[in-house]
Parts: sequence; C-alpha cells; structure tokens
Amino acid sequence: MNVTETISEGLKREFKVTISADDIDTKVTERLSELAPTLKLPGFRPGKVPTALVKKRFGQSVLGEVLEKSVNDSSQRALDDRGLRPAIQPSIEVTSFEEGKDLEFSLTVELMPEIEPIDFSTISLEKLVAVPGDKQIDDALEKLSEQHKSSEPISTKRASRLGDIVVIDFKGSVDGEAFDGGSAEGHQLELGSNQFIPGFEDQLIGKKTGSTLKVKVTFPDPYSQPALAGKGAVFETKVVEIREPVSVEINDDFAKLFGLDDLAALKDALRGQLEQELNQASRGQLKRTLLDLLEDGKTFEVPKGMADREYESICRAINPPSTDQDQDQDQDQDQDQDQDQDQDQDQDQVAIDETLSEEDKQEYRKIAERRVRLGLLLQEVGRLNNIEVTEEEVKRALFSRGF
Repeated sequence: MNVTETISEGLKREFKVTISADDIDTKVTERLSELAPTLKLPGFRPGKVPTALVKKRFGQSVLGEVLEKSVNDSSQRALDDRGLRPAIQPSIEVTSFEEGKDLEFSLTVELMPEIEPIDFSTISLEKLVAVPGDKQIDDALEKLSEQHKSSEPISTKRASRLGDIVVIDFKGSVDGEAFDGGSAEGHQLELGSNQFIPGFEDQLIGKKTGSTLKVKVTFPDPYSQPALAGKGAVFETKVVEIREPVSVEINDDFAKLFGLDDLAALKDALRGQLEQELNQASRGQLKRTLLDLLEDGKTFEVPKGMADREYESICRAINPPSTDQDQDQDQDQDQDQDQDQDQDQDQDQVAIDETLSEEDKQEYRKIAERRVRLGLLLQEVGRLNNIEVTEEEVKRALFSRGF
C-alpha cells in the first residue's frame, strides 16, 4: 500500500492511496482457497472443487468483497499510522481500477481540532435558588381555575360579546369547494381566544342566537395545510347558542377535582410543582453560564462538515417539510438515492435555507458552530477524564425528563 498526502488545509486532509494489483490478486486467491473446501457443486465431492472452477464461478463476487475490505482496511490504516482522529466519516472515492491493475482511491477526511485541556479549578459558578411565595401559589390557583371554568347559557336575549362562548355550526369552502376539516356542528368557541383563523371570531361578535352569516376570512401564509395557505374562504355559520363563562370557586371541592383532600393539599402540590419548575430554570441558567465559560477563549477551528450538518438540522427544525407533495418527493429521492445521492444532497442543501434571509442564515451558522464547538469541548473533557455514560444512566436521564 502506498499513501501520498495531496491536501493539507486546516483540518482537511486528502490522501491518494494505491493498492498494488499483486496484493489484490493474493487476497483474492487466499479468499478463494478459504471458500473452496466449503463449496458443493454438482459432479464434485464436497471440498474437492478445483480452484480454477471456483475462481471462474465466484471470482468476480470475491473480487468485489476483497476490494471493499481492502479499501476500508487501508483507509483505517492510513489514518492510524498518522495518528489522525476523524471528526466525521471519511469520504472515499475510487479513482482508478481495472482487473489486473493497481487500485487507486482518494481518502478525504476532516480531523478533530486540537483542544487545550480545561482547568476547572479556575471556573466559579453561582446557582440561583428561588422559592415560590404565596402570590405565586395564588396565581397558579387562579390559572388552574381558569382552565377548569364551566359555562352556562346567557340569561337574556342579548347579542354575543367578547369573552362569550358561542356554540356554532359551520361549513367552510374555498372557491365554492368544501375542504377537509372545514365543517363542524355544535362547536364551542370562546370569542377572543384566537383559536380560529384571524378575523373569524371578530365577525361573530354582536350576533344573537339563531343568527346565520357568511364569515369571510383569508388563511395565513404559511399555513399548516399548504393547499389553503393565503386563500380566501367562506364559512356558512349559524349561532346555535350563546353561553357565558362561570367562574370556579377555589375551595376544598375544587381541590377534590384533582383527587386531593382539600385546598391546603392542592396548594402544597402546586408549591412542589413550582419549586421543581424553578429548580429546572435555575439548572438551565447554570448550564448556560457554564457553557459560556467553557466556550470563552476557545477559538479552535470547527470541522466544516460537522457545522454544516448542525446548520441543516437547525434549518429543518425551523422549516420542516410538511406537505404530502414533499413526502412524495422524498420517496422518489429515496428510490433514486443510489444513482444520484450527491446531486440530491446539493439540491436539498439549497432547499433547506432558500427561504431564509441572509441575516437568519448567518445567525443559524453561528448557533451551529457554537453547538459543535461546545460538543467537541465536552467530548474532549470526557475523553481526557475517561468518563463513560452507562446505559442505566441514560435510562434514568430519559425517565427523569418524561420520555
């Protein structure tokens, strides 16, 4: 095996690797010799198949197997001999091979950056401790009662107003055609809750029981159903009933709705929940402070491939594919993946951030680089200190977070 370094730029390394035809032929012969005793062919006793026939029948498949193993083994050896630590999976491209001739391939790899050890004795942290007071408990009780309030029909024949709950039947259409999810009967809608499309609830204010009207709205763009995004819609609507909310009295009976004995027990439960939330917020603040301190002054180069992948992950989280058309396209791309994978990846990269502004792109790039840098820092801390996370610790962490 002959290895020549062709590129050395920052963290990027590229090598030209040559495996002689003699080495390949020797390995093919050895592999065929291993297979021959195990083969059973018509006209021959088990294990007595001539090597020449074995090579004729199985030579090409064995050659493919040998080539794949030779490329993988020689790539790993090239990295190990030079003490290189890849940051991501190396890229391998066969540049030249014909049967009976040398095999040549290129090995491109991004390396882990050199990271100076962290002196944790220089780091000082302060954890905030917060205790929920009576006002926070009372606010939590009030919010809880709002979530469980009931309603009753209005006592007078007045028109609907903000805060009322109207019971409506409606049927929506776009360009005269009904659409999925656009109709319902007996639906209860609180006016001012902003549960429906903007403008819908406003047109139901000032209406009386039995009123019928055409509610005209425009779907937002973007919208959860892309086929409706930005389009005008008409909802044939009837006000069946007008109800008004009834406050829930906060007492022992209210506490029993949650399986507790009395109001004091409910307050204790809320206090415990608030303490847990405050502790989590404090822990999150402590973690952010620690990560800021760890990153401070660490200006090592971030592997471009790792940053690109994290950037793509952020873009997908911001603008995930959601349409049936996108899913169909994804399925088509999966079917053609083996033929034009690189082209698909290039097109996907364009599609991921094409709707973002340049300012957003720069911001997400910074976030991606920070995440990768901190991930590498923590990984190096774990490596230098021989820290290993057991399966039991992973399960415990997942359980504590409700997964």
